[in-house]
Amino acid sequence: MSESPAIDLSVVIPTLNASAHLPASLVALTAWPLASQIIVADGGSEDETVSIARDAGVTVVQSNRGRGQQLAHGAASAAGQWILFLHADTVLQNSWVEEVRSFVYDANNRDRAAAFRFALDDTAGQARRVERMVAWRCRLLGLPYGDQGLLIHRDLYNKVGGYQKIPLMEDADLVRRIGKRQIHIFDSAAVTSADRFRRGGWWARPLRNLFCLFLYICGVPPRWIAKLYG
Repeated sequence: MSESPAIDLSVVIPTLNASAHLPASLVALTAWPLASQIIVADGGSEDETVSIARDAGVTVVQSNRGRGQQLAHGAASAAGQWILFLHADTVLQNSWVEEVRSFVYDANNRDRAAAFRFALDDTAGQARRVERMVAWRCRLLGLPYGDQGLLIHRDLYNKVGGYQKIPLMEDADLVRRIGKRQIHIFDSAAVTSADRFRRGGWWARPLRNLFCLFLYICGVPPRWIAKLYG
């Protein structure tokens, strides 16, 4: 792939003790100088997260802990007209560059948002099953989660109210306000760490996630759901 010049894009990554995964995520972004700005919104890491980000030439902003708060704070610090929100344990496939570039250059997409195809960094058959479950959720409900990234124009982000400072479901909350018909799923994968599935169980963790989503859709306050999520 030929080198692609930067576009008016800020990448926002919320972090909390993410030193094990952040380097790979940053390499995938900095290997192709597409983003004009990368921001790490740190929630008080006690490991090497902040120094890793600064050594990579990334802007670090300090935020109160909580992914919703960190994402909102990072967005407020972003200079780009387009913002890509990405988790620290997620690595984008190389093909992300051309897909993002094409999406951004289409003026019709200023009223739409995009997420990546979900994938896990594990060769186990259970990982493929989880990926299929996520694909089903995206097709049926139009609800990609934050580990799939979210690309959105600043005007649309502001129009729908941005990320709310809630302890959980901040990703589903924003995507629901954008609307199912306004969400595009890229062919490129956002390859996410499978650690939480290995720890929480290949069946138990996805079922718990779906149950939390069900509670949220039913109107249960996110602060209550967070106690169940663990």
